[in-house]
Parts: sequence; structure tokens; C-alpha cells
Amino acid sequence: MKMLLTSGGVTNASIRSVLVELLGKPIEESDALLVPTAQWGHPMCSPQTVWRSTAGRWPDQPGLTELGWRSVGVLELTALPSIARERWEPWVTAADTLLVDGGEAIYLSHWMRESGLADLLPSLADTVWVGVSAGSMVMTPRIGKEFLEWDVDGTDEALGVVDFSIFPHLDYPGWSSNTSESAARWAAGIQGRSFAIDDHTAIAVQDGDARVISEGKWLEFNT
Repeated sequence: MKMLLTSGGVTNASIRSVLVELLGKPIEESDALLVPTAQWGHPMCSPQTVWRSTAGRWPDQPGLTELGWRSVGVLELTALPSIARERWEPWVTAADTLLVDGGEAIYLSHWMRESGLADLLPSLADTVWVGVSAGSMVMTPRIGKEFLEWDVDGTDEALGVVDFSIFPHLDYPGWSSNTSESAARWAAGIQGRSFAIDDHTAIAVQDGDARVISEGKWLEFNT
């Protein structure tokens, strides 16, 4: 699987260019599925925020569904255990990209496992995973206790598809918990390589190699 791990989505021309590169064709010729599941696990999210993400109605920022896809559908992971796998798996395998929205990363990790999507990931070699915030963090080994809002399983361990962790929304205006100093403290508690990225930065992963694409600010840590 190819990955475009972002903090705020496809927010600038550089990130959009890399998305097209990973797809191997124009966005206008590509089919997408939006995964809003992570929002249900975060106290800051609601049915209204899920609708905004689905409809591309967030104010003053580009929505994942509004990038010009040939088609867009919704894949709600909490529904998948109640329907036959042979029904939903073709939807996933036919998609060029999975647009995985933010929210609570451990909640998302739980439902990726429960739904069977996590088991399917290794077979999706040509699919592009576009993560936003928690949708990016879910692919990492750990998210850090600072981002843990759903503690049913008592762990901050995510899927570990990549070998680095992500601190999103670096220096986001008005968020005192997301400063560079906070990121450094977070990194000290995360074993291994990690990145703090702002909403104009992404990490592209292909064939095991990770590279940073940015028109903003980012930090790398090795602890």
C-alpha cells in the first residue's frame, strides 16, 4: 500500500502533486472511498462534523471529497461486521484511494481490526491511503498518551504499518497543546523515530521509503 500521511489533508499544491504521483494517474480518473469512522471515537467530533467531512463543507479548508475524484463513496467501518465480507471487499479493492479522516486513532485502529480492513491492507499494493490526523496516526506504532481519547483497550499502540510516529497539527493556531515544545515532550515518550507535522505537511510512503513534503513546518525526532 502507498500512503500519503497528512495532518490537515491535501492543503497545498505540493501535497496534491505527490498524491497524483502516488495514484499514477489524474485525480479526475480515480475513484475514492471516504472512511469517517475515527470521528465517532473523539469527543470533539459529532454527526455534524461527519457530515461536513462527507460533504466537503469544512469552512476555509479543502475537503478530501472535493478534490475532483471521478467518484466518491463512504466506507463506514463500524457497519462492515454486520454485512458479508464478499459484499464490501470488492468496494475496497476497486477503489484507487482510501480517504481516512481524523478523529481518534485508537478507536479507528480497533474498528480496522474488527471490520477486517486491517487484514486486507497487505493485498492493496496499488491503493493509496490518504490519512488526515488520526487517519495518518493509525498507521504508526504508537500515538502517545497525549492523543489518547478512547482508552477501552488501555493502549496507545496503533497498527504499526510504518515504523515512525506522527504528532499532527504542529503549532496550530490557538492549540496550546500542539506547540513545538509539546511535540518534543511527546517525542521523548515515543520510542523510535517520529515526526511533528503541521497542516501544510505530509509524509509520503512508498516501497518502505518515507519522504516529507511540506510548504509549512515539520520536525523530526529520534529517541
